[in-house]
Amino acid sequence: MNTAKRAAQLLSTQNIRSLFDSVEAFLFDCDGVIWKGDKLIDGVSQTLDWLRSKGKKLVFVTNNSLKSRIQYAKKFHSLGISVAEDEILSSSFAAAMYLKVNNFPQEKKVYVIGGEGILAELQLAGYTGLGGPEDGEKRVELKPNSLFEHDKSVGAVVVGIDPHINYYKLQYGTLCIRENPGCLFIATNRDAVGHMTDLQEWPGAGSMVAAMCSSTEREPIVVGKPSTFMMDFLLQKFHINTSKMCMVGDRLDTDILFGQNAGCKTLLVLSGVTTQTTLQDPSNSVQPDYYTSQVSDLLHLLGP
Repeated sequence: MNTAKRAAQLLSTQNIRSLFDSVEAFLFDCDGVIWKGDKLIDGVSQTLDWLRSKGKKLVFVTNNSLKSRIQYAKKFHSLGISVAEDEILSSSFAAAMYLKVNNFPQEKKVYVIGGEGILAELQLAGYTGLGGPEDGEKRVELKPNSLFEHDKSVGAVVVGIDPHINYYKLQYGTLCIRENPGCLFIATNRDAVGHMTDLQEWPGAGSMVAAMCSSTEREPIVVGKPSTFMMDFLLQKFHINTSKMCMVGDRLDTDILFGQNAGCKTLLVLSGVTTQTTLQDPSNSVQPDYYTSQVSDLLHLLGP
């Protein structure tokens, strides 16, 4: 049986109209698609304005958990893009919502290996978060007869991108998962790398998650892309059939797979992590419906 997928089509004046007319909502990844670090990618602002003027719904779905939705809305505004908080789905929000929809007890605490965004979303959902940035300066002393104490009321450990990862956090999270009965191990995502600055890729949350997988000998519950958990929320909120959505992203293993898993159309942009060489490599099994160089090509191919 031939299971080979059809190769991605280069977006062009010949095929863009059929894509555009069949889509009611465009879902955008952020890092490598809208911006790189704190630098907006050329033509993004005008393209988003144009899509809105044509009646398209816009949603921003990011695996980066460093910020909360409120903080992401502020970042968009600082870059000259008007985006409402409820148009943003971040993996930090998804982690808090996973606990909420699964009736995680309010009296249980959550240990965070990650940034302020996760702690902020946990607080908004009514949970007590521990760890995060404030544990970034803590050190361990490996001495005879020293016992590392941890909070026995921690019922979940959430691991995301953490620029201040250290041995203290790894030990704290490991003890909670291994020793606290029923403790959940939640990963915001497993991205290998990400555009933390505009010039380079940096280790992604996947490297922190891998460390915890190794020390706990457990696999996490992943709430970010390509898991469909965020899509379930999106569908409840906007009531748009996934066949009328297009996921636009720069990563095959998260963005494009997320779209495909949910039944969306998919558009890969080459402005971030994935190159055309990687896309067309015979070993790559994830083929988007379309690919193009950057988001502004939508405007250039179709606009006035």
